[in-house]
Amino acid sequence: MLLRPAAQALREALKMDRLARAIALLDELIAFPTISSASNLEIIARLAARFSEAGARVELFHDSAGRKANLFATLGPDGPGGIVLSGHTDVVPAEGPGWSADPFRMRQQDGRLYGRGSCDMKGFLAATLACLPDFTAAELRRPLHFAFTYDEEVGCLGARQLVRELQEREIAPAMAIIGEPTGMRLVEGHKGCNEYTTRFTGTQGHGSTPEAGVNAAEYAVRFVHHLLSLRDELRARARVESRFEPPWSTLNVGQIHGGTARNVLAGTAEVEWETRPVVAADGLFMRDAVRAFCEEDLLPEMRRIAPESRVETEIIGEIAGLVPMAENPARDLVARLTGETDAACVAFGTEAGLFQAMGISAVICGPGAIAQAHQPDEFLEVTQLARCLDMLCGLARTLQTG
Repeated sequence: MLLRPAAQALREALKMDRLARAIALLDELIAFPTISSASNLEIIARLAARFSEAGARVELFHDSAGRKANLFATLGPDGPGGIVLSGHTDVVPAEGPGWSADPFRMRQQDGRLYGRGSCDMKGFLAATLACLPDFTAAELRRPLHFAFTYDEEVGCLGARQLVRELQEREIAPAMAIIGEPTGMRLVEGHKGCNEYTTRFTGTQGHGSTPEAGVNAAEYAVRFVHHLLSLRDELRARARVESRFEPPWSTLNVGQIHGGTARNVLAGTAEVEWETRPVVAADGLFMRDAVRAFCEEDLLPEMRRIAPESRVETEIIGEIAGLVPMAENPARDLVARLTGETDAACVAFGTEAGLFQAMGISAVICGPGAIAQAHQPDEFLEVTQLARCLDMLCGLARTLQTG
């Protein structure tokens, strides 16, 4: 009887030590200003060193320019199956008002850990690192992989490269847990995210004779007007059974650029826009409708005046959504580890659909609130970090006995 309180006290002490280690690691990770426009090689080198010290087999996959890299590390036996813990290393910019302190120096206050990337999603990365001693102490019977990517925030560029590398090497985990901030709730579905830039090339000229040239800005405006009409059509295509909020595929015009002065015809213009399709068919509908409008309506008018006129749409990224599945072993495993019973569908996108497209069962579950992501004074509650550590330690026990 006397041993039971002592054992409980030891477990609590180990939990507190693990939490303190995770907080220190988060402080270290936040200090790397891994904005998507910058290189992530320094943080990747630090992560690779920590995994190597823990005895993991580590591979780095660099982008074509050599400025970015994915990390893929493995503990446990070789072979198919097992689980991959997935997260991204990049963060959105931290410019502009609203920050109470340096966004790249972690600040702990009132049970919160402040800093850019604290919840999206370096908190999850720190938790996985803090649990490395637990993973290495367990005699893992199945592989445990760690996939930390670049440029998730600008089109899941790193994850797209990573899944190609895994397919070429015939590495086939059975399950993927993506640690995006969900408040440690289960998320089994999200919309896709298709991002585009449409560029218009017309002719510069004097503003006093607009009919003599092709004003790229005016055609960009007409293009945006057409996009907004397609938004209404997407709404009409909503499925009754949709679990998303809103239930239809969405469209957003993010940025419009063009021209040089108010009295000069704009020679160039561009529109940055995105759709978030509930189903792949909605994404195809949008792509075909936009192509037809540009080729059949806008371009013939532009080229009657200036044959060299162009309208070109660049695909920044077309990321598959995560489709809710009746049978989802990853969801069921995380439900057992966390005690959560309900699985939600969300509007924000992740890398999960890329893993699902490989035939990997995927679920999203991570510490922090999505409402804090991309905000000034972004924070992660310490209690959320502690819950994530509990889940990962439970996973270590499961992989040891399963």
